[in-house]
Amino acid sequence: MSDELCDLPATEQRGLLASKQVSARELLDAHLARIDAVNPTVNAVVGMDADVAVARATAVDDVVAAGGDPGPLGGLVTAHKDLVDTADFVTTHGSTVYADNRPAVDALQVARIKAAGAVALGKTNVPEFGAGSHSFNPVYGVTCNPYDPGLSAGGSSGGAGAALACGMVGIADGSDAGGSLRNPAAWNNVVGLRSSPRVVPRPGPGNPWQTIPIDGPMARTVDDLVLLLRVMAEPDARDPLNRALPLPDVLRPPTRPLRVAWSPTLGGLPVDPAVAAVLDTFRADIDGLGWEVTEAEPDFSGADECFVTLRAFLFANGPAGALGDRLAEIKATVRDEVERGRALSNAEVAAAFAHANVLWQRCVTFFADHDLLVGPVTQVPPFPIDQEYPTEVAGQPTSTYIGWMLSNCRISACQLPALSLPAGFDDAGLPVGAQLIGAPWGDVGVLQAAKALETATGHGSRRPDLSALAGASS
Repeated sequence: MSDELCDLPATEQRGLLASKQVSARELLDAHLARIDAVNPTVNAVVGMDADVAVARATAVDDVVAAGGDPGPLGGLVTAHKDLVDTADFVTTHGSTVYADNRPAVDALQVARIKAAGAVALGKTNVPEFGAGSHSFNPVYGVTCNPYDPGLSAGGSSGGAGAALACGMVGIADGSDAGGSLRNPAAWNNVVGLRSSPRVVPRPGPGNPWQTIPIDGPMARTVDDLVLLLRVMAEPDARDPLNRALPLPDVLRPPTRPLRVAWSPTLGGLPVDPAVAAVLDTFRADIDGLGWEVTEAEPDFSGADECFVTLRAFLFANGPAGALGDRLAEIKATVRDEVERGRALSNAEVAAAFAHANVLWQRCVTFFADHDLLVGPVTQVPPFPIDQEYPTEVAGQPTSTYIGWMLSNCRISACQLPALSLPAGFDDAGLPVGAQLIGAPWGDVGVLQAAKALETATGHGSRRPDLSALAGASS
């Protein structure tokens, strides 16, 4: 039973803890055993400190024994993305520059998840400074896809996605600028939500007006994701753009047929045939719910250029841009981003922000006639771990290291809520995700649609072969 605990949804684990059928320490021990078995192959959980986790689990059990409430996440095992500050664990950003970095205080989301009773045991692996959707770095190495360890788990929340898929954690936080919650969710057959801007508050430090990067939840089910989102999305007046999210007490499917805009290319992007074939089948799943499906999409013109400019501006004014002479020590893609950002003129940055407003207005108009936009999460299946990024999609060359993932970047530029939902598996046995995209501030509608599709399809219940992963590490 202890091993099976790791595979239960977090909501069920929480129920067992609340009813005292399982202790937090027993749940932690089960997850530590799972990590021992499969993490040597997958390399998703890094910077571990079991003593910290044991102390937190013991504290939860003490609260329960005294008749207290350990919190909404009480006893659930987690690990934090290695881009976010954690006082109890090293925060490397995947860079040797920060290999020994121990922040003095937790970031807001880490503090919230801890206060809600979760038991953190370490960090989840990332690309260096979160750049690119492939989680490899010179500190911890590469995270492998649990469905095929020779392939990428995605990124930048790749460690989180793989850890969830393998049952090494029950819930996981992440972040997303150009797909960092959505890509790894798709490739690991889990759920990841990029919410509307600042539904999850970001009070600083840094530029409070930059809305491209967001923090968000990942989980194995939609209900698990909502469980974590409730904690992460608590309002915070210190964030001038924070907007409260009216989550219902119980998430239920939509009460009427939805008007779905189906966009298999999200504006004419190339999509690998293996991905396209799975999504064609997923469209039939949508039809089966009786929803009205028509081929349509917003006008995405200028979205790519807008995103690239704002992303470079973000890098130039973020942690990597503050490295000074040590910038030469990090990977070329990050250096290039910083240099592009520094070369931007005020007029170019202003134009990008202005066009973000144009995109927002277009989407407001588009979603007056549609409840949901559905398209691909990833344009390609997982690629080999020794490849930094794909250089072509469906035979078309890509010009940059993010040129193969514009299906995510365009949605980020439009600042729409988007959820990656398991959509099925290709002929090679690799998971494919569908991107459920909502209207501006339409997060709850996206979650309700995801709940309906998850229940109808069951695609998210298929887990990797853990015995093969454990055997590979023995």
